[in-house]
Amino acid sequence: MSASALIWLRRDLRVADNPALHAAVQDGLTPLPVYVHDEPAGHWPLGQAAGWWLHHSLNALDRALCQLGSRLLVARGECGEQLLRLCEATGAKHIFCNRVYEPRARERDTPIRAALRDRGIQLREFNGSLLCKPNQLLKADATPYRVFTPFWNALQHHAPQREALPAPDSLPAPPACTDNELSPDDLGLLPRIPWYSGFEAHWQPGEDGAHRALRKFCSTALADYPDHRNLPALAGTSRLSPHLHFGELSPRQAWQALRHARDERTAAGTVAATESWQRQLAWREFAYHLLHHFPDSTDAPLDTRFEQFPWRADYAADLERWQRGETGFPIVDAGMRELWHTGWMHNRVRMIVASLLTKNLLIPWQEGARWFWDTLVDADLANNTLGWQWTAGCGVDAAPYFRVFNPIRQGERFDADGSYVRRWVPQLQGLPAKWIHQPWAAPANVLADAQLSLGERYPHPMVDLQHSRARALAVWERIKDLRE
Repeated sequence: MSASALIWLRRDLRVADNPALHAAVQDGLTPLPVYVHDEPAGHWPLGQAAGWWLHHSLNALDRALCQLGSRLLVARGECGEQLLRLCEATGAKHIFCNRVYEPRARERDTPIRAALRDRGIQLREFNGSLLCKPNQLLKADATPYRVFTPFWNALQHHAPQREALPAPDSLPAPPACTDNELSPDDLGLLPRIPWYSGFEAHWQPGEDGAHRALRKFCSTALADYPDHRNLPALAGTSRLSPHLHFGELSPRQAWQALRHARDERTAAGTVAATESWQRQLAWREFAYHLLHHFPDSTDAPLDTRFEQFPWRADYAADLERWQRGETGFPIVDAGMRELWHTGWMHNRVRMIVASLLTKNLLIPWQEGARWFWDTLVDADLANNTLGWQWTAGCGVDAAPYFRVFNPIRQGERFDADGSYVRRWVPQLQGLPAKWIHQPWAAPANVLADAQLSLGERYPHPMVDLQHSRARALAVWERIKDLRE
């Protein structure tokens, strides 16, 4: 019987293109897939929506491993202690894992490496979650990139060349190694209040669901991606973000699938669409590049001038209205209600709702980031941080001016006929497209025909857009000349 090796699974909940699992099999070891649930205290504990996804993803992974002849070993507690316990129980002298590139994980992994080394256990680490390691791409002066376009240009020279690694044909059964072995259901990951009941109609967590979503995107939406990706009423985006976050799909697999789709359909439109989507995958890489080099950016602005930004202090009631989708701005409310019911929000709408919160309401971007973190199934620390800092204007790659999205104009441009708003704000279904994004401006007879009573069935706008925009710009003028 060959020696055993623990496969420490974290953000790589898949069997195909899993470098750690593949290396153990290639070395002739018996791989023992292990997931350790370790939630140390901190600012960014696992969000509730992400907990729902993780629960189902772990169960899907266990089923996939069972089909190969193995199973998922589940433990709960401090990672280092649990790994040592499992090594002792199984006799394993090797641990294979794929790195997690987040500040807390990096801090946690350092003492684990030392403890394993002291016990004579070899830890082998791989990159299974990014196209390039976060410290692999640097500028000529060896400093990190802070602007996306040069980063994208550099990344293209390091784009993955090898094919994605195949899944093993079979795996040996692991031993019954512990008397307190758990199942994914024992981890209690599902939120206590089942507000997530609508998620199942929109998502299939797990590796099979990831590849089904990838195939669907390539066959039905890729060709029109550049034109449709900003239209929230259409299924014009890949919706792969939660699968990528939990590692049910690797970025290499996604990049490769897009490349194959481009090669099979050589029309200029398909080539352009492929490159457009690959740029979005590159933004994910850029987010991890920034988080690696600026680990404090999860809570502090990268642009230090914003440390002096006079955010409001008395915003609790307004924050709650924003969270509940009761701002009085239809496309904002549609987005917040989509988020609550599905655990996801279209990216264009994410920027619109974030702009209203930070610019028009002057509520700190960290509040929005925390709400997204708790309610998004694709809550990802690097992407969440980059997105909120970008919209708030305090991150990298920001415009040289203070960008304020107008929710009326954004709605008219990207949801011209109001289909998206009508889906998520049914109170406005009867309004003509002319008034759907500013119902307060509609004539009384139009409101009556739509059976819409503002202030009762749908709220009045919670802020004056023109005045609040001027206020935000005035604040920007006060800090823009400070030394960054």
